[in-house]
Amino acid sequence: MIADDNPARRPLIAVNNVALLKEGVSERIADPAFPCVGAKSALARGTLKILACHSLTSGWDDLRIHRTLLDWAADYRANAQGLRSLAVVFEGPLTLDEASFENAMWDRIQSFADKDHWLGQPYDHRVSSDPEDPHFSLSFGGEAFFVVGLHPNSSRPARRFPSPTLVFNLHDQFEQLREEGKYERMREKILERDREMAGDINPMLARHGEVSEARQYSGRQVPADWHCPYRDPRA
Repeated sequence: MIADDNPARRPLIAVNNVALLKEGVSERIADPAFPCVGAKSALARGTLKILACHSLTSGWDDLRIHRTLLDWAADYRANAQGLRSLAVVFEGPLTLDEASFENAMWDRIQSFADKDHWLGQPYDHRVSSDPEDPHFSLSFGGEAFFVVGLHPNSSRPARRFPSPTLVFNLHDQFEQLREEGKYERMREKILERDREMAGDINPMLARHGEVSEARQYSGRQVPADWHCPYRDPRA
């Protein structure tokens, strides 16, 4: 696991139980039944960074999280090798239902995108900024990301984590896996493990380019007429 030892990235007010929050994420991913082999690989290789923050429903840590995303994008461009993930874990709230978690998640994502715009960061030209577009991905620091939302009250067992967590994954690393012929094998393994855990495969899962990945971020099974509340100011 990558340490967060830069003083400039530390919160102004200390987050309670940082070690427990990080341990909760690591232990959940390390659980033999947890289906995402990509996250397991990042944890095992020490390329999973865990950032502990206050509340998913507050903007208190937004600047710190966005700065970490910029660093994450820059570090990847300098050395685009291997799977890596950035997990942002929040102290709470622990009682959010799926719809409330989804709303809070998009509030945070909107804030990060607004800050990217204010700083003049370009949108990754390899993806679309339109959340209705099948080729949509988020973009921070000029690199495309997709997000996996996890929380205690998810209806999907694989998305159930002790605390609200947003895992940011770089789009390009999965494009590299496709080019190497490894992506489909990894995807099939994850789907099969998800079936073993839940009894069925998450109906929201789809390949990039089939439907907008925004529908998958929160983990909630959204209806066909769902519209993403997020709008990037650079669109």
